[in-house]
Amino acid sequence: MINIAVLCSGNGSNFQALAESINKGYIKNAKIAVMVTDIPGCFARERAKKLGIDTLIAERKNFKTKKDFEKYIIDELKKKDIGLVVLAGYMRMLGQEFVKEYRNKILNIHPALLPSFKGTQGIKDALDYAVKVTGPTVHFVNAEMDQGPIIIQEAIEIEDTDTEGTLAPRIHEIEHRIYPKAVKLFVDGKLKISGRKVIVKDE
Repeated sequence: MINIAVLCSGNGSNFQALAESINKGYIKNAKIAVMVTDIPGCFARERAKKLGIDTLIAERKNFKTKKDFEKYIIDELKKKDIGLVVLAGYMRMLGQEFVKEYRNKILNIHPALLPSFKGTQGIKDALDYAVKVTGPTVHFVNAEMDQGPIIIQEAIEIEDTDTEGTLAPRIHEIEHRIYPKAVKLFVDGKLKISGRKVIVKDE
């Protein structure tokens, strides 16, 4: 059984999708042991409450340094024997100590086809650049922003009439399908990292 920690800062729809995938038995031998948030009022906290999942609130302002802030989170995750950290709309870059502690055990989802359009506005940036296709990326996390080895990507066409308001829901719909798939592959021991390449075993 792998204990999962999900880190959220906002709405938490990917957190919800992951929890439902576990509850329905799509992902076996895993449970979400805690949802961690740096924003006490975020809607993800309400989702966790309804799902009966423990919540850890860690506000950056309550710690002198980022290192202290992340050490507190790491210490709490150790108490729950966390084997996988999943970022679901967590709007902070993880520090080197955090990444080192959970090396190759942190996943993130980004709403653009990496390495294009890194950062917090992947959907807007893709539209502004007028690319013809975009789509979400699930990747391992390293110490650089949106640069870890890629696990899954799925492309969709951008329509001429698309806006952030019309494109975002289509991307999120894909995210809610491929993120649980990536977590399942991790939990089932089917992901192997070789340099920058992620090899899916037995697929």
